[in-house]
Amino acid sequence: MERKRFLRISGIVLLALIIVCALVFLIWRTVKAGSDKEMMQELQELAELNKREMENEYEDFARQYRELQTQVTNDSLVAQLEKEQKRAEALLEELQRTKDTDAAEILRLKKELTTLREILRNYIIQIDSLNSLNQELTAENQNLRQENEQANEHISNLTSERETLTGKVAIAAQLDASNISAIALNKKGKECNKAKDAKRFQISFNIARNVTAQTGMKSIYVNITTPTGSVLTQGGTFPYENRTLHYSIRKDIEYTGEQYYVVVYWDVNETLSAGGYRVDIFADGQNIGNYSFSLQ
Repeated sequence: MERKRFLRISGIVLLALIIVCALVFLIWRTVKAGSDKEMMQELQELAELNKREMENEYEDFARQYRELQTQVTNDSLVAQLEKEQKRAEALLEELQRTKDTDAAEILRLKKELTTLREILRNYIIQIDSLNSLNQELTAENQNLRQENEQANEHISNLTSERETLTGKVAIAAQLDASNISAIALNKKGKECNKAKDAKRFQISFNIARNVTAQTGMKSIYVNITTPTGSVLTQGGTFPYENRTLHYSIRKDIEYTGEQYYVVVYWDVNETLSAGGYRVDIFADGQNIGNYSFSLQ
């Protein structure tokens, strides 16, 4: 009787232990599943954060390229900066279309970030060098003026020095056209971008201040070159580098050495073709500026 009772109690205890173990196992599985889910969620949040940071970097690169374009006047360099800006914007669009879980594509676009960062650094160094060179040339121009005045005062004793300075002064005295703009106007005088609507070209620019340049009446010649390479002209010519060129527009100004604003017009009497147009400005036998634009 006692033996049966003992066996029954032992069975109950064993069953209770089995139930407890089963409950512990179930609780452990539940906790582990919850932990794995929490970990996956954290990884997903990290992936989304990484993607957002990459998007911010691409946006920052595009913004910096836009800002650099405002700091240079060299058309070729501006075009290169614009090209890199569009590349950064295109890669940003690719990144925005990429899923957070596409690790391979995210990694590729991250490598592109490294490349863009290096290219941007090189452009910044190049532009800083150009700005430093411009400052040096400005200082040199001022020095040349002072040296030229001293040479004139001592011309009888400084013939050889005067000859050395002559070439330098000639370079410094060349006129320079800046802030060049060329637009097409329709018959209502409004700006347009289609060749078939263009009835007039308006070209404007500044003749920069130059205290070393010779003052007086100067003839400014403007050439408009079409996409086919021909110059829009009514037959007028001018000398340039031991040859004769046709010009589109001539403007006579009285230059005093101070900045001079010029605006000229070309009335369209021919059929224009779509494509790239180029404006070249000449004065004193020198090409003092150029500008390119396109018509559709």
